[in-house]
Amino acid sequence: MSTINNAIQWFPGHMHKARKEIEEVIPKIDVIIEVLDARIPFSSENPLISQLRGDKPCVKVLNKRDLSDPELTQMWIEHFEKEQGVKAMAITTENPQEVFKIMELCRKLAPHREAIGKDIRTMIMGIPNVGKSTIINTLAGRMIAQTGNQPAVTRRQQRINLQNGIVLSDTPGILWPKVENPHSGFRLAATGAVKDTAMEYDEVAFYTVEYLAKQYPNLLKERYNIDELPETEIELMEEIGRKRGALRAGGRIDLHKASEILLHELRSGTLGKVTLELPEMITQELIDVEIEAERKKEAQIKKKEERRKRYLRNKR
Repeated sequence: MSTINNAIQWFPGHMHKARKEIEEVIPKIDVIIEVLDARIPFSSENPLISQLRGDKPCVKVLNKRDLSDPELTQMWIEHFEKEQGVKAMAITTENPQEVFKIMELCRKLAPHREAIGKDIRTMIMGIPNVGKSTIINTLAGRMIAQTGNQPAVTRRQQRINLQNGIVLSDTPGILWPKVENPHSGFRLAATGAVKDTAMEYDEVAFYTVEYLAKQYPNLLKERYNIDELPETEIELMEEIGRKRGALRAGGRIDLHKASEILLHELRSGTLGKVTLELPEMITQELIDVEIEAERKKEAQIKKKEERRKRYLRNKR
């Protein structure tokens, strides 16, 4: 499997400021709306949001369902709803009627506010590039939040009265300071949640195509007109490059160009409906991350002890 030496660290100054602002406002909020990418429901969750919301009710919105595997999307909805106070739903912003159903779930989670004739105070949150701004504009019925196909477009917090008994507080898209799970790092990069400059295109494509070859071999065969998939991810990327004319002088394969083709077609849905993670996969990955963290901790303790012994020997 492809490896990555450093976990993604992408925490611009405005994101740190946003976290502080959220901490101040959240005690007055009734329902949290967390927008996720249906292709990476776990990796697009922000553990900071979980910490900040505490036990407040939460609607998890799996956006971009038109790009994700329908069966796995349903599996993730059931997985999330096992958590107390959480409702989950899948939408595409291409269908405004689906977006409006978010408000129905908010009302179900905060009936006490309507009972006393008060507005339900909601806060919409999510990492960059999950479609949060498009959802806000749809709910408001006008252009309020700036949209774009680049991460971190929204820079400041704003409060929007939807004129239907619900007030919506918008927040800038925030990533956590460090993505500890390297698998999540690759998936975030593959779907465009982090800037392309944060990781090597080729590494991300190798990781992604290895997963696709195992989970969605027929999609790769059909899209790139390949009869039998090669055994290694590098050979597979070379074959994709060959089929799509990503060539350099002398007929050599331009792997960077081939990587761009694969990732752009994954992000646009041209490749097909794909989900890059399953709940059971995540369980094992988190165990692996804990084991690795414990190993590093033990190594640091051992190194510290060796330094202490060396110091005592030199002191004699």
